[in-house]
Amino acid sequence: MNPIQLLTSNYVINVGFLAWLAAQVLKTLLAYIPNKKIIWERMVGSGGMPSSHSALVCAISVGIARTLGYDSPEFGLSLALAGIVMYDAMGVRRAAGEQAKVLNRMVIDFKDMFQMIKEEFDALAKGEQLGDVGERIDGRRKALKEFLGHTPLEVLCGAILGIVIAMVVPVK
Repeated sequence: MNPIQLLTSNYVINVGFLAWLAAQVLKTLLAYIPNKKIIWERMVGSGGMPSSHSALVCAISVGIARTLGYDSPEFGLSLALAGIVMYDAMGVRRAAGEQAKVLNRMVIDFKDMFQMIKEEFDALAKGEQLGDVGERIDGRRKALKEFLGHTPLEVLCGAILGIVIAMVVPVK
């Protein structure tokens, strides 16, 4: 049996991958609506609605339950793993994303402040009047990723998506 046949013959892997893919496609479509353009980063990036991490671990957990039983140790382990992943997505990763937003804003603010001071000194040195220096964003600076974690609603929707997919896809 070749590696592709081996991977696609595993029900648990199939439902997990399908749930992850469905969440990523939905995330990309939901990002398209307000922007009117496809943001391809949403197909592989973390964060956003619905949580692909939650969809993946819930689909795997339900897939294990359907194949090995709800009383199996593997189901218990997968359920614990799903809980940890979803808790982490709402907690640590979300906090890191919020901190990234603040840090990105601070970098822009400090850069603008120093740029305005430099322009004021340059203008005063030339004897010119000071003008209004608007907000600038440096396109060369690489910003920290802000889409890292999830709101509880995004995690819940991802979990529901994963559970539904695992329940709909028939067990072999």
